[in-house]
Amino acid sequence: MKKLFLFFTFLSLTYFSQAQIHEIGITLGGSNYIGDIGKESYIYPNNIAAGIVYKYNANPRIAWRGAFTYAQISANDADAKNSVRKNRGISFTNTIKELSLGLDFNFWEYDLSTVHKTASPYLIFEIAIFNAKRPQKETSPGKYSYQNHYSFAIPFGIGYKTKLIHDFSIALELRGRYTFTDSLDYNHKEIKLLSFGNPNNNDWYMFSTISFIYTFGRPPCYAPR
Repeated sequence: MKKLFLFFTFLSLTYFSQAQIHEIGITLGGSNYIGDIGKESYIYPNNIAAGIVYKYNANPRIAWRGAFTYAQISANDADAKNSVRKNRGISFTNTIKELSLGLDFNFWEYDLSTVHKTASPYLIFEIAIFNAKRPQKETSPGKYSYQNHYSFAIPFGIGYKTKLIHDFSIALELRGRYTFTDSLDYNHKEIKLLSFGNPNNNDWYMFSTISFIYTFGRPPCYAPR
């Protein structure tokens, strides 16, 4: 991972100049959870996700990015195909607030000022910190107190972006998050009624989104060589 990071850093510095080339946009779409409750599918956006994204285009191949995303996640055993889950009958709803930093690596050179370089698929590499609720203790039978919990996630994803008009573009992204917690669904091994599933498997969440982006700086979309 360290060698990969150094490679991308070297590649971007190779093209670096004094020009400040930026993108800013809004992100809308869906989110879903992957864990011990409900469906076992990886992609089924059943809640709303929204956020903002900023990118610095170091060159036509590399864009450094930062994003804030707000999303709900939920699942219900009634939607599961697995008969064990369906008969268990657990459901939950939680809220994710995430800050992520990383980079996009374009498969093709991307430059809104050039007719033949206005679209590209890309890979997304990030690190993320997020906030969600988790149960703290049982206050009375079937009633629980909750606390805000911060944790890290390992995000990765794919995207496709293309020019709309002038300095405006649109991007479709699918981003997965592997977390270091098993409590997004309120699982708690010390609370009997909230102890379920496989304690060795951490939870995931997914974003399936579309971004509307404005590019500013000269020339649009990348720092000139």
